[in-house]
Amino acid sequence: MRIDLHLHSTASDGSLSPSALVCAARAGGLHVIALTDHDTSAGVAEACAAGVGSIHVISGIELSTMHEGAEVHVLGYFVDPTHPRLVEYANSAEEARHERMRDMLGRLNSLGVSIPYQEVLDVAGPTARAIGRPHLARALVQRGYAHSHADAFDRFIGDAGPAYLPISLVNVREAIELIHDAGGLAVWAHPRPEVFHRELRRFAAWGLDGAECFRPRADASDSLRLEAACKLNRLLVTGGSDWHGSWHGRLGTWSVSCDEVGAFLERGGI
Repeated sequence: MRIDLHLHSTASDGSLSPSALVCAARAGGLHVIALTDHDTSAGVAEACAAGVGSIHVISGIELSTMHEGAEVHVLGYFVDPTHPRLVEYANSAEEARHERMRDMLGRLNSLGVSIPYQEVLDVAGPTARAIGRPHLARALVQRGYAHSHADAFDRFIGDAGPAYLPISLVNVREAIELIHDAGGLAVWAHPRPEVFHRELRRFAAWGLDGAECFRPRADASDSLRLEAACKLNRLLVTGGSDWHGSWHGRLGTWSVSCDEVGAFLERGGI
């Protein structure tokens, strides 16, 4: 069984609609996927409907938080996308993301890089509920300010870029509680090893259920150390590509197996 537990659609900042994402995952030989759009679960129903009879789709979300000045993302799995608190959160996040994007465009403008806000919205498309940096990266490429998606992040909007601004609506503890209220499991997304080993026990005390240990761009030795720490602390192990579009390669090229994430699947009834 081939599994990818971290995918994005046009409901946030991915390049494929939820149903098209499922089709691409199926074509890529995946058997279980999770739709984990940024700060919204608006695409889950469409993805689940597209997967019936061919691929198992886990309902998910990726919540944006800040912890001691650093951005931390918390994945929610097996959540109820219609849960009132989750819907309320998504509505607040949508407006906050629009405000953040306007501020980032202001920073770019001060650097002599002029991108109209409407162009970012056009790139995102009418179904996007969470405007994000990949939309801005595509607009930068279209305008000729960047050669590629990666170049846009490297020079302008990456975490260390001059136009970067973090997004946070809740703290880590609140994110974990929100996911649990919506019936889900809370998993630390793409943790940085130095932060992970320092904060794992604290997050676990707050109810964290697991951590994303396996990723295609992670150092193998780091992944194994993350996995060992999770098992030592009786936390679940997951893995995902964080795939947004073709610039990350063909969907399905990378996957994890039941041997690596079996306990997580079992907790979810798969």
